[in-house]
Amino acid sequence: MRNTAKITTAVLAAGALTFGLGACGSGKSSSASSGSDGPLIVAASPTPHAEILDFVKDNLAKKAGLDLQVKEFTDYVTPNTATEDGSVGANYFQNQPYLDDFNKKNGTHIVPVVTVHLEPLGLYSHKIKKADELKSGATVAIPNDTVNEARALKLLDANGLITLKSGVGNEATPQDIAKNPKNLKFKELEAAQTPRSLDDVDAAVINGNYAISSGLKPAKDALVLESAKDNPYGNFLAVKKGNENDPRVKKLAKLLVSPEVKKFIEDKYQGSVIASF
Repeated sequence: MRNTAKITTAVLAAGALTFGLGACGSGKSSSASSGSDGPLIVAASPTPHAEILDFVKDNLAKKAGLDLQVKEFTDYVTPNTATEDGSVGANYFQNQPYLDDFNKKNGTHIVPVVTVHLEPLGLYSHKIKKADELKSGATVAIPNDTVNEARALKLLDANGLITLKSGVGNEATPQDIAKNPKNLKFKELEAAQTPRSLDDVDAAVINGNYAISSGLKPAKDALVLESAKDNPYGNFLAVKKGNENDPRVKKLAKLLVSPEVKKFIEDKYQGSVIASF
């Protein structure tokens, strides 16, 4: 088993209510207090981010002189607040549109270091085999956070299920739909809950990491899948601004885009996660 700390959604929800509270509590961890001489603690979503980091920790970090520790989080808020307050030294779970929106809304100062992979967003169903089999009035679950909701709607638009108003960006909501020929209804859920909704809705748009951790295989099971070409949603290692040159962060950044990690991603995820380097 991986030597990581698993944080439940219930606990995280409470922590996310107050910006200053990170998942590690109000005190600073060794990541913040011991400077560049201590371990680098990285907050990560369980799949695939923590799995990739664990591969680095178990196979590459020691030789590079890096003491790497991985903390797993199941939400999209606490990894950034914990990075901002110094409870962890870095995080690995998000893409640029999401980070831009998060920094703007929360006054945080998180910056990307190196882009590692893409998890294509997909439409899944337990009730139909093809997207065009969605019936009139069908219910589709979509993530409710700003960027991923827009990303889900863009996926449906790109595959002819809806048409969004011209010029909508990363804050699109169902109110920005110009044409809805199937009169689809949308159930907005926390991204982590979308896989669990599959028995209750006709289809769900699910983030790649949550699809994989739920036993779905995006490259095989998705009815429609986001294209990797020119995709702005690559996931990266991120730190609080000013920590980009921390020697530990630079070591990890180099390892995350190594040939060994690329092979690990290709072998383990079989196209459901795509290396960005």
